[in-house]
Amino acid sequence: MDQVVQSSMAVLIDYENLALGTGRRKRNGHQEVGPMPDMKCILERLVDKGRIVSKRAYCDWQRFADAITPLHELGVELIEIPDRAFTGKNSADIRLAVDAVEMCLTRDHIDTFAILSGDSDFSPLVAKLKEFGKTVIGVGMREATSSLLAENCDEFLFYEDIVNSSGIPSFENVVPKEKHECYQLLFESLVAVQRDDDGPVLASRLKDTMKRKRPQFSETTYGYRSFTALLREASKLGLIDIHQDARSGTAMVDGFRE
Repeated sequence: MDQVVQSSMAVLIDYENLALGTGRRKRNGHQEVGPMPDMKCILERLVDKGRIVSKRAYCDWQRFADAITPLHELGVELIEIPDRAFTGKNSADIRLAVDAVEMCLTRDHIDTFAILSGDSDFSPLVAKLKEFGKTVIGVGMREATSSLLAENCDEFLFYEDIVNSSGIPSFENVVPKEKHECYQLLFESLVAVQRDDDGPVLASRLKDTMKRKRPQFSETTYGYRSFTALLREASKLGLIDIHQDARSGTAMVDGFRE
């Protein structure tokens, strides 16, 4: 049976850039702060790419006090950057870049870096990380992202696409309410895996993705003796198509039923 190699990822967040990116540009050219970016949604999308081993956000947190508790709950380490009136405009950028290079040189197990910012100032950092053989994924707001940064990354995800993506079939009318959470996670994970690979999905790979999204997930919590039993039920309900792999004998998920 083929083994899927799982990436180890460091997520580095230029929080002020994201927060300003959700706002509108004023007539004087300054950007106003918009709604708090949905960091949980962003991190769940990045988990589709591999195992997150480090999460750091850089900001003058006095300016974004409402974000502190939600970020702590997501396990994000908050790096305090003093008011830029005293430290200069690029203090957060410099600290983020220094940490990224330090991780690159000293932590061999980290092979992927996610840079959450649309700032073109990070383009040299992206180029340097790639020079050391690292994969770089960028995340930013569509209207606030430099094309130079987006084109330099190995992959760039726009925030708007992350929070608006769905593609999950309606299941609420055929699945008992106590299993809705399980099916939501199952289908979100299937969408995530097939976003990068259109072919049939090995059941073990699908379950690994579910557990990266929700480490506490277990099919037994919802009354299933095995993960295959869950897949068979979803198939009998007409929600997905599955088959048994002739070589390994394990279940494969073909996708959502048309």
